[in-house]
Amino acid sequence: MLIPLLALAAFGLIVVVLQDAFEVMLLPRRVLRRFRVARFYFRSVWGVWKRCSRAFAGARREHFLSVFGPLSMVLLFTLWALGLILGFGTLDWALQARAAHPSSLSDQIYMSGATFFTLGYGDVVPHSHLTRLLAVFESGLGLGFLAVVIGYLPVLYQLFSRREAHVIQLDVRAGTPPTACTLLSRHSEPGDLARLDELLREWEVWGSELLESHLSYPMLVYYRSQHDSQSWLAALAAVIDTCALILVGIEGTRPLQARMTFTMGRMVIVEMARSFGVSPSRYDGGDRLGDEGYRRLIDSLTEAGLRWTDAQGAQDTLAALRATYEPLLDALANRLLLTLPPWSSAGTGSDNWQVGHRGLIATRLVEQLSNQATDDDRRPGEKLWRRLRAQLDRP
Repeated sequence: MLIPLLALAAFGLIVVVLQDAFEVMLLPRRVLRRFRVARFYFRSVWGVWKRCSRAFAGARREHFLSVFGPLSMVLLFTLWALGLILGFGTLDWALQARAAHPSSLSDQIYMSGATFFTLGYGDVVPHSHLTRLLAVFESGLGLGFLAVVIGYLPVLYQLFSRREAHVIQLDVRAGTPPTACTLLSRHSEPGDLARLDELLREWEVWGSELLESHLSYPMLVYYRSQHDSQSWLAALAAVIDTCALILVGIEGTRPLQARMTFTMGRMVIVEMARSFGVSPSRYDGGDRLGDEGYRRLIDSLTEAGLRWTDAQGAQDTLAALRATYEPLLDALANRLLLTLPPWSSAGTGSDNWQVGHRGLIATRLVEQLSNQATDDDRRPGEKLWRRLRAQLDRP
């Protein structure tokens, strides 16, 4: 009675592993079934990894968290392979248990591993027609499994690269970390606000691509950005915040594209939270934009030459709009250990492109050349040019 039960359990293990591998690597859509091996695996392993990350701080903690994404995929592939090897080995042992000279379970698992990876040592061989047929099937399955894994990884990293390209580009336009106030301020020159629609249109497309890729390949959320101050969630938050400000009261802007990008961004947040089983937090928004932060935000926008609406209740309207997405943003940030950006920058840090060798000189040169390009009557002072040139000539 025990042998048939083991054979049935082995067959069930093979089916479960193959179904899970098919859904993760080949099925290009979200799976709604509650119980999945991959979902249980990522949730449990990520929970352990998060607790272990508490032993680190700062950059070391971010580096430790960044390892989880690729390492978890390697471990998942290994678990799938071990599950198939164990299942086929146990099934082989059960099928030949009544043979004249049956092999041990350990020998059959060893033969299963050699067959799966097509090693073909020949020291342990099947003895019946059924086990020979099973060995042929397992060897073909092993070849197919390895081929799919090899083809799957480039697709995964291509999607990751396309996501991060926009995140990196936002660093120049919205600062480090990206904020809605910085993004609007850097587009406050005459005629530049109209170009903001083009940027928001690009982020609408980015949001649709991210939603499709991260629902089909949810493990991508664990792949972190190149810089500790960047993340796909922080970039998405900054863009949605920008759209919210335009919709509520930035005068001189057209709300149509902001509305489209806002709705797409909110759809991304809602669907991602639903996919990962994340419930909205009790976040009231005070940490990101309290009364003092709101006044500082309006002052910064005014200094940049932007006109904020004088309508009464604008702050309450903005708070109501924020309440439709910020609790889910906060919940996702807590689940993934990502930091949400503020609404306006403190102005004390440097963007990623401004650091490094002669970063300050590069910043001042770009500012002066930009001023010269936007105002024909303004010329950078000769003393400044001589001083910068002298610094550039230094070794």
